[in-house]
Amino acid sequence: MRTTVTLDPDTRLLVERAMRERGLTFKETVNAAIRSGLGGAGRGDRPAATIARDMGVPRVDLTRALQIAGELEDEEILRKLAEGR
Repeated sequence: MRTTVTLDPDTRLLVERAMRERGLTFKETVNAAIRSGLGGAGRGDRPAATIARDMGVPRVDLTRALQIAGELEDEEILRKLAEGR
C-alpha cells in the first residue's frame, strides 16, 4: 500500500536514527516500527504484573479528605462570587 505520512520532527529523528543504526531503508524502518508498536512484538504472552507492597499504617487519616476538599472548594467559590469574579 502506498500512502503519505507526515512525521513530527521528533519521530523523524527516531526513524532516521533507526535507519542508520540498523542499515534499513525508510520503508523497512517504518514497517518494523509499526509492527513493533501495533503488533505487540516483544511483549511476550504474559500479561503485565503489578507487585503489591505493604505501605504500613497511614500517617494521615484521610477518612474525611473528600469532604474537606469539597468544603474548601465551596469556600473558594463563595469568595470569588463575593469579589464579583
